[in-house]
Amino acid sequence: MNVKIEESWRQHIGNEFEKQYFIDLIKFVRYEYTTTTCYPPGKLIFNAFNLCPFDKVKVVIIGQDPYHEPGQAHGLSFSVCDGVPFPPSLQNIFKEIEQDLGRPIPMTGNLTRWAEQGVLLLNATLTVRAHQAASHQRRGWEEFTDAAIKALNADRDNLVFILWGGYARSKAPLIDSSRHLILQSVHPSPLSANRGGWFGNHHFSRANAYLTEHGKEPINW
Repeated sequence: MNVKIEESWRQHIGNEFEKQYFIDLIKFVRYEYTTTTCYPPGKLIFNAFNLCPFDKVKVVIIGQDPYHEPGQAHGLSFSVCDGVPFPPSLQNIFKEIEQDLGRPIPMTGNLTRWAEQGVLLLNATLTVRAHQAASHQRRGWEEFTDAAIKALNADRDNLVFILWGGYARSKAPLIDSSRHLILQSVHPSPLSANRGGWFGNHHFSRANAYLTEHGKEPINW
């Protein structure tokens, strides 16, 4: 399969591209993109990998699937394009950073700046049909992104895996907690966050403390 993905990722998970599930998945995705509106734009489907090479990953933040309204999704979990209003979950992420680290809420919800520092913003499902949340789930993306998580778990040490909400937390068994830090909490969406357990989780300062402890540059959140 001629998948355009950053070379270090190809070396670690490129064998997935030859598996039948992935061949079937790409056929499905191509059909969807040619017959209806889907997000993110096709050239940005693997944006999370292309902006954050395998050997540069420090932190993994797992989302569920892309935003499904116009102009929002650009291949990074929780991130939106410049100039797009912050979705409620992203608002709460920035509020927690402000409380945790004293950093002002930024002008843009584009988290490319995190990806370039080594934060893999990984949605479990990498595509979605417009206006239809979860419409591309259970088509094969989850197997592919699980392979990425397993590769990081096996071939890297001292990473921070941040799991927000039940879906992301279901990925915890893929991660060896003796080699990596796993941070878990409720999801930052208002429905979950307002019930308690989101604000005050200090995931951003805890992630940086762990990175510093293991000789890595902390993230400028």
